[in-house]
Amino acid sequence: MATSDQQRSFRCFLKWKNLQESDLAELERRRLAQEDVAGFFVPASNTALENSMMWLAGCRPSIFVRLMYELCGAEVEVSPSEFLEGARTGNLGVLSASQLARINALQGRTIREEEKLTSRMASLQEKIANELTVTITRRTNWAVAELDGEADVAPDECEGNMRAIMEGADRLRLDTLRETVGALTPAQAVDFLAAGRKLHLCIHESGKRKYQGKSSSVRSYS
Repeated sequence: MATSDQQRSFRCFLKWKNLQESDLAELERRRLAQEDVAGFFVPASNTALENSMMWLAGCRPSIFVRLMYELCGAEVEVSPSEFLEGARTGNLGVLSASQLARINALQGRTIREEEKLTSRMASLQEKIANELTVTITRRTNWAVAELDGEADVAPDECEGNMRAIMEGADRLRLDTLRETVGALTPAQAVDFLAAGRKLHLCIHESGKRKYQGKSSSVRSYS
């Protein structure tokens, strides 16, 4: 009994630790974004593979739910009744009806919020492109030195909007992670968080192996 209680306490501690780290990371991102928000949308430390998967300076929040389904051995399209009829093993092998209902509802809410933020970012990109196009085409003196300074005006004015969108995306990522973990038992939460970290590391290492030495070649054609 004592061992079981210790294990439960340790799992709860790990869950708490991971969420605390997420909070601190969000605060640090906000501070650094005041200096260079654009750098968060295509981080230099990422591989080309990671950057190709980026969504508003991070991962799509709905991937947490997708990962949850995959770890449970169920596809998103499987109905609750079909899922519950299957024989599963392991901490994430079985979801109760209430857990599955919470996760299904979370997935729907998350995707709707993702679409809103995606639309905001698309509108901002269009605004930046339009303002730059107008600024450049209306110039009568096409000297590069003069053009560069004025062409920077539109992006600078939009940095506040970029920060707001990134912060909204970060909040959605953190809220989705919290709700996903909140729908799980302590043991399931530990397995889920560990799998999430492993997935991130695997994508990073895969990108390093696949695209090593190719970035310079791509830049030479741009």
